[in-house]
Amino acid sequence: MKATVIDLFCGAGGLTHGFVKEKFKVVAGIDIDETCRYPYEKNNDAMFLHKSIEDVTSEEINDIFGNSSIKILVGCAPCQPFSSYSKKRSKDEKWKLLYAFSKLIAQAKPDIVSMENVPQLKTHKIFDHFVEKLENEGYAVSWYMVYCPDYGIPQTRKRLVLFASKFGRIELIKKTHKPGEYKTVRDSITKLEPIEDGEMSQRDPLHRSSPLSELNKKRIIATPQGGGWKDWDKNLMLKCHKKRTGKSFKNVYGRMIWDMPAPTITTQCIGLGHGRFGHPEQHRAISLREAAMLQTFPKGYKFLDPESKFYVNKTARHIGNAVPVKLGQVIARSIKNHVRLIHGTERV
Repeated sequence: MKATVIDLFCGAGGLTHGFVKEKFKVVAGIDIDETCRYPYEKNNDAMFLHKSIEDVTSEEINDIFGNSSIKILVGCAPCQPFSSYSKKRSKDEKWKLLYAFSKLIAQAKPDIVSMENVPQLKTHKIFDHFVEKLENEGYAVSWYMVYCPDYGIPQTRKRLVLFASKFGRIELIKKTHKPGEYKTVRDSITKLEPIEDGEMSQRDPLHRSSPLSELNKKRIIATPQGGGWKDWDKNLMLKCHKKRTGKSFKNVYGRMIWDMPAPTITTQCIGLGHGRFGHPEQHRAISLREAAMLQTFPKGYKFLDPESKFYVNKTARHIGNAVPVKLGQVIARSIKNHVRLIHGTERV
């Protein structure tokens, strides 16, 4: 069977690379962020199409699929509109992207679909609309809440994974790790050379960390492993932390714990004040390389275009927005098992 994959909202290629590692042929990734072209194409042997999903037509999709016997359309629509932080912002422009996704599915009629997003999406009417639209188009729809450590991913990320197939219900593969076996921060980054804040490794340009102010340096030194701002002397605290309302921000300025999974990696993961992103031992926030490894990108994954100017925040955005590669593999393996079961073939 000749199965091909197109990845919508592909970003730098985390989900795509999971499919590549599971031996699927990914023919294209589509994203509105042109800066993702280099890492996407350099690492995945697939075409990058710079375009908004709202401007993509079903004819384009099917032209890219070509004569594939099994057409697989996957994607992770931007999740910010559905997060807890944004839950009340129901008029966010990005909401329309999920409607555009379901409309494109109805028009292009791929054989298999997968969509990954934050668990909070399930609480919104747009999710019910998405499922209903697919079912009306003849798809068998299944969805799962995935806790990433259960699949060997070293961060406490929780995600909603939806499958839809013209051939029947897709089952998520069984968990690969039990709580005592979870991959940890130590498993992921302990072998990297120590660096100071604001320093870059001479051997690995992606292993670089953001510089800290004198005050933030004092704060990270005063923070024990697994601790945060509540462990500081009052003279180190921000004014907001001293207010009753500030007590809810318990995870900012926190350190990771060596022998536990990391928190969810975000686009701001290299900033000390944006979460529990302090290195477990070194007095700095995690580096770009450490963030990529916690996102389960292979060490050789190339993010830095030698022909373009390097911007730390751009690369942090590429890494933080990505679907962890191993989660991409979980999704791909679930689809592979489904194809084998339905078509009785060992190939995809």
